[in-house]
Amino acid sequence: MFASDIGNRSVAMDRLPPPSQVSVSDSGSFLQRYIRIAQKWRWVLIGSITAAILLGLAATLLMTPQFSASATIEISRESDQVTSFQGVERDVSVSDQEFYQTQYGLLRARSLAERVASELRLVDDPAFFEAFDATDSDNPAFALSGNRYVAQGREVRQRIAGEVLLERVDIVPTRLSRLVDITFTGPDPQLSARIADAWAQNFITTNLERKVQSTSYGRQVLQGQLAEYKSRLDESQRQLVAYASNEQIINLPTQSNGDGTSTQERSIVADDLTALNDALNRAIADRIQAEARYRSVGQSGSSIEALGNNAINTMRERRAALAAEYAQLMVRFEPGYPAAQALQSQIDQLDRSISQEEARVSSSVQAAYRQAVQREEALRQRVNALKVDFLDLRRRSIQYDIYQQEVDTNAALYDGLLQRFKEIGVAAGVGVNNVSIVDTAEVPERPSSPILLLNLVVAALAGLGLGVALAFGLEQLDETISDPSEVQRSLGLPLLGSAPKVGDGETPREALLDRKSDLVEAYIAIQTSLAFTTEHGVPRSFAVTSTRPGEGKSTTALALAASLGRAGKRVILVDGDLRSPSVHHLGGVSHDRGLSNYLTGEDDIGSLTFEMQDLGITAMSAGPIPPNAAELLTGVRLSQLIERLLETYDHVVVDSPPVLGLADAPLIASHVSGIVYVVESHGIRASQIKVALSRLAATNAHIFGAVLAKFEARKAHYGYGYEYGYGYGRDSQTQPA
Repeated sequence: MFASDIGNRSVAMDRLPPPSQVSVSDSGSFLQRYIRIAQKWRWVLIGSITAAILLGLAATLLMTPQFSASATIEISRESDQVTSFQGVERDVSVSDQEFYQTQYGLLRARSLAERVASELRLVDDPAFFEAFDATDSDNPAFALSGNRYVAQGREVRQRIAGEVLLERVDIVPTRLSRLVDITFTGPDPQLSARIADAWAQNFITTNLERKVQSTSYGRQVLQGQLAEYKSRLDESQRQLVAYASNEQIINLPTQSNGDGTSTQERSIVADDLTALNDALNRAIADRIQAEARYRSVGQSGSSIEALGNNAINTMRERRAALAAEYAQLMVRFEPGYPAAQALQSQIDQLDRSISQEEARVSSSVQAAYRQAVQREEALRQRVNALKVDFLDLRRRSIQYDIYQQEVDTNAALYDGLLQRFKEIGVAAGVGVNNVSIVDTAEVPERPSSPILLLNLVVAALAGLGLGVALAFGLEQLDETISDPSEVQRSLGLPLLGSAPKVGDGETPREALLDRKSDLVEAYIAIQTSLAFTTEHGVPRSFAVTSTRPGEGKSTTALALAASLGRAGKRVILVDGDLRSPSVHHLGGVSHDRGLSNYLTGEDDIGSLTFEMQDLGITAMSAGPIPPNAAELLTGVRLSQLIERLLETYDHVVVDSPPVLGLADAPLIASHVSGIVYVVESHGIRASQIKVALSRLAATNAHIFGAVLAKFEARKAHYGYGYEYGYGYGRDSQTQPA
């Protein structure tokens, strides 16, 4: 019977997936996981959001109100032209985008900010620097003489005032338009409006000044540069012509192609070299072909030309016919026969004629080959000579190209300056600015910041983000198993079920005696799950163990045994914990006799067991505690005991010691069909469980699944999903029969 149980155990092992292959998706969706984390750490989230809102409220109330004033200007691509040919608007291009980006940069220029500060006399206003907290008592520029600043530090104060204005000004282009909003934000609404208007007006003024300065100065500079570059161009052209005449450099003029392009100037030597080089390439190809025909002539004079010669082919056909007649005569006569001798004489004459013709063909092939070699050599010598001439021309043309580049450069510079001079001449007559004010700044009546509602929303979102980060951090630090789904997700073990925690003042045995208790209902469900781990139902022999003591393994072993006993099975519960036994306490007997007696040699099993009639099972205590429990379990006596018990009982349930720190549990696991692993809810870290499971895996122990013991639904943070179930349809006031 035990052998068949082991066979069924192997089948069950094949049917169950290994822990590493358990899919996380089977234990619930990610959304459910996040909801569980949020419910578990809800007070952390609430506290973080509340603290952030309070901080945001306090910061908002302590902030100085800020007022924003805006002035709107229009920036045209170019100023309006009086002439008719400039009256059409140009399409927006990349250059237009560059122009507008340049204008936006000029609006943020430090020089413009300092100019505004000087125009509004903010540089000498102590109230301005105090309002923006820009004063520095250690800086001599802010030294006061009466109620005014000293004049020596004006440049420093102007730079600082410009920096303050640049920090508070905002340049906002209106999308798909030429309008730009100049917005200044400060604690004084009237000052904000004044600065915004002054910023727009000074930008228009500086734009006009740049145009006037660039036009007048540019014309004067260009006039002098035009005369200078005209003189350079004439001198470089004369120098180029003189050098070409002295060095006899003759270049063919440019030619226009059919597609509208033109070829560059080229020398006669280059054209000759190109033509001869092409002729040399053809001569090389002809020589290669002639050489191939020459080398194809065999020792017998046969070649492609000989094989294609009609005269030779005719003589060969005649010889073949005579040879056939001679062969027929040799069948009946001797070689001395006159007719045979005549045929042989004709055959010899034909052979000599064929050899002479083949020699003539070979001579013609050889002659053609020599002519091809001579022609190639002559062309090669001519090409080499032209190469020398070309290299000499290239050497002499280096200086010519330098002079030509100088001419081209001077011509391009002169043409560019001339075109620029014409453009400035046209622009000099135009005085209309391309920047105009659309709307002046109005004094703001309400502060633009701080906005209480917006700050509170931002603070709440920041608090939510901080709370989420804290919740996930605490969740990562919390390794305890809090709900059944984590057994499969974190440990990779199939979940057999969860058992509720026994109420205060009630022992596990008392709870098991009440057949309507939540504990009994839970272990019935666990037994049902255990029945699906093998093909023949509940395993005939299995051990119940845990990571450490006190997790509920003894209660689980007793409950599963009692559940099987109530189902009409003959069940024996064996206390395998030879170090800290507990089954005898559940049965109310001593452990003077039990498992250790059998392992030391006693064979009378009946004297080592006792009945637990109220639960319908038989039990075997651990017996006297031995000094060497692991050595007793190492032998074959435990396997013999289980085999003998399976002859009498349907199921053998072993209450095994915990795994960590002891070798007993892996030893017991090697003698039973598998392990039921008990995990205490909210009581042990997952890392410790994984270490214990790795010890069992090292001994090839088969784990049917895990039982989550001492489970409290209110701590699982799932709410209704686990609270509803075992108590369904039962009055809470009903007493057990």
